[in-house]
Amino acid sequence: LTLSLLIVCAASAYAHHSFASTYHETKTIKIEGEIKQFQFRNPHSFITVEAPDETGGIYRWGIEWGGASQLGGQGITRYTLKVGDVVVITGRPGRTAADHRMLMQTLLRKSDGLNWGNRAGEVVE
Repeated sequence: LTLSLLIVCAASAYAHHSFASTYHETKTIKIEGEIKQFQFRNPHSFITVEAPDETGGIYRWGIEWGGASQLGGQGITRYTLKVGDVVVITGRPGRTAADHRMLMQTLLRKSDGLNWGNRAGEVVE
């Protein structure tokens, strides 16, 4: 039983990735597009946005965000974002550009001015 518990704990710790190994820490990109999916969950939430990249091609971007419990304390709920919302997102790009991934830094929904990431405490840890 103890050995099984140790194996499960070790696998969980190994599975939690480092942001530095997944995303460029010194680069920032900005995209504007339409939300296709919003997964509000722990340990990380994800937004899928259809938007052009720097070459103009339209891609589905996977944006990693904070967990539901962290975002909930910052005023974000599972109902805050909806499929079809147009958003402007800045973030750290993934290390493999072809993956079209990023780590959220800021979010702006133009329709009503919802703004996340520009106030104290709104960070992804």
